[in-house]
Amino acid sequence: MTSLKLIKTMDIVKYLKEKKALVEAAMAGMAPGGKGLTDRLHQAMNYSLEAGGKRIRPILTIAACEALGGDINKVMPAACALEFIHTYSLIHDDLPAMDDDDYRRGEPTCHRAFDEATAILAGDGLLTAAFELLTRSDLFEGVDPATAMEVANDIARAAGHGGMVGGQQADMDAEGKEVDLPTLEFIHTHKTGALILASIKAGAKLGGGSPKKIKALIKYGEAAGLAFQVADDILDVTGDTTTLGKDAGSDEARGKATYPAILGVREAKNRAAELLDTALDSLNTFDSKADPLREIARYIVNRTH
Repeated sequence: MTSLKLIKTMDIVKYLKEKKALVEAAMAGMAPGGKGLTDRLHQAMNYSLEAGGKRIRPILTIAACEALGGDINKVMPAACALEFIHTYSLIHDDLPAMDDDDYRRGEPTCHRAFDEATAILAGDGLLTAAFELLTRSDLFEGVDPATAMEVANDIARAAGHGGMVGGQQADMDAEGKEVDLPTLEFIHTHKTGALILASIKAGAKLGGGSPKKIKALIKYGEAAGLAFQVADDILDVTGDTTTLGKDAGSDEARGKATYPAILGVREAKNRAAELLDTALDSLNTFDSKADPLREIARYIVNRTH
């Protein structure tokens, strides 16, 4: 398969850097704040928001909008909300009751930098702050209210018991057990893939896509979302703690269900390549405005951290 090769149709590193800067500037204006008795809570929330990260989910929202020739200003509140939700999920994933990780993005996890109770509340605060953004009519001027409501519903479903939260529960239930491939794909498409797909949907719908274009972008999002987690599984085996910014080998140590554990590293890489091909094929009807999506898909599979 040739799709694993980096095809330099555009400078994806520059694109990701530029869009990350836009997202972080927007988040700075929407980030939780306040002094007084809630100051420590807001410090913890912003500590995790500002700890870095690739900002892939909001960037995918922007790229999906751009692929349709849409106005990225209309998607920015949703993009920021998606990053709030993703950050909340990382805070909770790292807790002692979950993955019990000490480092995230090369820095102490929220519960290590503050304390466990504050970390739980910081995650709760970010999740609810996301829906504050998604339901603020002043941030969605010029957007059809029904479309804005639909996007908020998509994101809620992706983040909740039918998506990310349900996938996390299934992931924990599978620890230390033999798991078949359909179960593993359920875990990955829900725990990680659902929010990535919601990011694409948000950009597609707010960007004014036709039903046909939205359907194609959904297919892209489904493949890219699963590919992201397959790549994560592989990196946990082949990467190192310094490069990853978190504990390497932690999945195997906890007996987690992963693609390398079930298929082996080589077959896991083949599966990632297949998903990449599916993602790229879904964009065949799009012009060069979808090149960022094409290169992000390649980046997801080829990344080293």
